[in-house]
This record gives sequence, C-alpha cells and structure tokens, in this order.
Amino acid sequence: MTRRNFVRAASFSTAAVLVLVGLAWQGQAQAVAYRRLLTTGYQHSFTELTDQMEGLDTALQKGQYASSPTLLAALCAEVYSRAAAAQVALGELPYSNVELGETAAFLSKTGDYAYSLARQSVSGGPDEEERATLEQLAATSKELSQRLDVLREQLNDHAFTLETVLEAEKRLAAHEHGAAPAGSAFEAMEKEFPELPVLLYDGPFSEHLTGRAPKFLEGKPQISQEEAKEKAGAFLDRAPSLFTISSVGSGALPTYSLSLETEEESVWLEVSQQGGAPVTLLISRHFGVPQVSRENALTIARNFLLERNFQDMQETYTLTQGGSFTVNFAPVQNGVLCYPDLIKVTVALDTGEVTGFEASGYLTHHTERTLPSPVLSQEEARAALVPSLTVLAHQLALIPTAGEYEVLCHEFKCEAPDGSHILVYVNAQTGAEEKILLLLEDENGTLVL
Repeated sequence: MTRRNFVRAASFSTAAVLVLVGLAWQGQAQAVAYRRLLTTGYQHSFTELTDQMEGLDTALQKGQYASSPTLLAALCAEVYSRAAAAQVALGELPYSNVELGETAAFLSKTGDYAYSLARQSVSGGPDEEERATLEQLAATSKELSQRLDVLREQLNDHAFTLETVLEAEKRLAAHEHGAAPAGSAFEAMEKEFPELPVLLYDGPFSEHLTGRAPKFLEGKPQISQEEAKEKAGAFLDRAPSLFTISSVGSGALPTYSLSLETEEESVWLEVSQQGGAPVTLLISRHFGVPQVSRENALTIARNFLLERNFQDMQETYTLTQGGSFTVNFAPVQNGVLCYPDLIKVTVALDTGEVTGFEASGYLTHHTERTLPSPVLSQEEARAALVPSLTVLAHQLALIPTAGEYEVLCHEFKCEAPDGSHILVYVNAQTGAEEKILLLLEDENGTLVL
C-alpha cells in the first residue's frame, strides 16, 4: 500500500470511528433525555394524585357536615370530579406488577357514591345513614391522603424515585430478587388499606347488588350437561347429540357453553345451569346477498320469540349491519314497557335464519311485577319538558336506574328544533326528569345514546 493510500485509509477509519462515537453519544443523550422526560411525567402524575386526594379528603370532610341541599350537591360534585382526576393520575403511574387495586376501587366507589348523593340532594340533605357513610369515606380518604403525603416527602428527599419501579419490574420479569422502595411502599399501602364502609345506594357499587340471583330463574331446578344439550337442541331445532359442552361458567348467571361445528357455520350457545334457559346465541357464517326485507326479518324475530314462549314482547329499536338485522324486544305488562327485560334477536338477511340471541337482561330482571299507579297524568308529566321540544309519541315505561332499581316513567319521544329525535323520561310519581336519550336514526336503524 502506498503512503498516500495508507493516509487516506487511516483518515477514513478515523472519520468512521468519530461518526460512530458521535452517533453513540447522540443516542445516549437522547436516551437520557427520554428517561428524564419519562421520570418527570411520572412525578407529575404522582403529584397530581396526591393533590387530588387532598382535595377529595377536604370535600368529604365538609360533606359530612353539610345540611343545605345546594351545598351538599356542590361538594359531592367536587368529590366526583376529584376522584375521576385521581383515577386518571393513578393510571399514568408505572405500576403493572405493583397493583393498586384497592386504591383504584376506593376512588371508583367514592366518586360514584358522591354522584348518587348529588342527584338526590335536590330533595334534601343526607339522612343519618348517608351521613355515617360520608364520615367513614372521609376517614379512609384522610388516611390514604396522609400515606401519599409521606411518600411524596420521601420522593422529594430522594429516598427513592418513581423511575426505580421500572427497574424493579424488569428484575421481577427476569426472576431476579429485590424490589424498589417505591414498589414496597405502595404494596404496603395496599395491604394495610382500611376497610371500606358498606355502600347502600342507587349505584353499581351498592351492596344490594352483591350475589343477586336472576329473578326469572328463581325456584327452577339445576340441570345436568346432558339436559343442557336437550335444551339447546329444542331451542335451535337441532339434534341434541350434535352439541358439545365447551365450557362451564360461574358467576351471577352460571351457564353451560355448547358448540356445534359444520362446514357452513359455527354455532355457540349458552344455557343457564339453573332452569336451562337460553342466554346467548351466536351463529358465525358467511352472509350472502340480502334477500329478506327488514319487515319480514322483524316478523321472523317476533315469531321466533313466540314459538319459544316469550309472550307480550314489543319491538323497540332495530339496526341493520353486516348483512343482518337486529331488533330489541321488551315485554309489556299492564300497558307498561319494561326496558330492564330486553331481549335481542338477530336475523340473517340472506336466508332469514336467526343467527343471534341475547337474553341475560330478561333472565336477570323479568318477573311478574306489582307496578305502581302513576301519580302524574301524561299532561302533568309533560309540563317537565322544555318548551322547545315537540312531543311525537308517549307511553308508560319502566326503566332501570344505575343501581338496577326500577322507576316508572312517562316516556316522551320528542323532536328537537334541529329535527333530531330524543327520548325524555319523566318520573310518573314525582315529575322529575330521570333520563334523556339521543336517537341517531338513519336508513340502517336507530342507535340510542
């Protein structure tokens, strides 16, 4: 190699090394910057969590002494808002192995309970039982807030960093020993979490919903797996021997899951272990060109229910999608449409075959009810509507509340000034507006929001 070529090669090698060093330095700098940004984000989320918990604690402390309905509603609204914000901050912290389930559950339950109190505060302040519940929630909130303050002080004193939790998770994932102080602190907080009070209110976390048995199945006997096949065969007009038990479910509505496979379709059906009632049906297959009108599909769905002894069912809303037609039915008792007892039926528009069925709401809620007589007439209830709405239709309806209680309402289908349609539900006993639903209607059917 000539001297000139040697110098040229050395120069290129040096330049390449410098480029690689520069790239490595740049990559390291970017990693450090990213890590700093990540840590700053975690610290911001943790600070937001502690701030919101302090505000939640303060609002709960005040709420237990409020006697004015207006002030109570304002404080409950603040509790709901701060609980929601705390949940968001909690979700942004880097804890996948360090579970914060108790803290998250407390925030969810407290926020929902406060929202329920805010709604009913228009009729007066809290009673003694509700005031006692607020006191217990305030005590729990105060203790949790104090523990978070201690962790924040340790964080500010650099006793640990939230970043170390990620390192601990990596070690745990690699089956190494050792946990970060932050993880240990949070785990200890979870293990020592105070016992929450029993919540009895109109909401999804109320104690009255725990272990609630399906009303329609009360008193019915348990069936065997062979009997479940018989029920499936009778429901779908198929030979029972064609079905296979694929799984056995538990929970509030224990079921047998049955399957049937052919070259053309895959059938999946759930049958309740108590009573052998059909719960859910799904038939998967290729849908051809639609040949069945929606009117005929509605008739097919209605007859399907009648042939299986579902009586006095009235269609509510329909939707056409993906070559199939789905219709919601609700039973009518003494002229009252019972929305908690909904059943969905889906019909394929190429052959008219029923390919879907869903009756969990019906099995959970349906019973022969003792319905109250409306205190308010249709005209008296109509006075609760804003003047800009034009009433198109009216009927009495039973609607579920957030806690799965039921309330008798006047249902008004109305037209808004912009031509859209909405449903307004007015309590038939008190005249209070219970619920407003928006109807999105097009050529394919109706969506209810």
